[in-house]
Amino acid sequence: MDNLEDLKKAVERLPREELSKFREWFEELQARLWDARIERDVAAGKLDWLAQEDRFGDSLPMPKKRR
Repeated sequence: MDNLEDLKKAVERLPREELSKFREWFEELQARLWDARIERDVAAGKLDWLAQEDRFGDSLPMPKKRR
């Protein structure tokens, strides 16, 4: 497969069971890539602002509990 169009065509030809397996694999891949990005951002200090409780807490009020 040389390009994205070839890949799309191959995925479209997959039988239902294989497509399900591919979808599961792809979702796991996306999760791993997301985790790696978060780890890089944390290491770079890009998410430090989330650790500031007063800044985060003041901007998002807690929802009221239902009875």
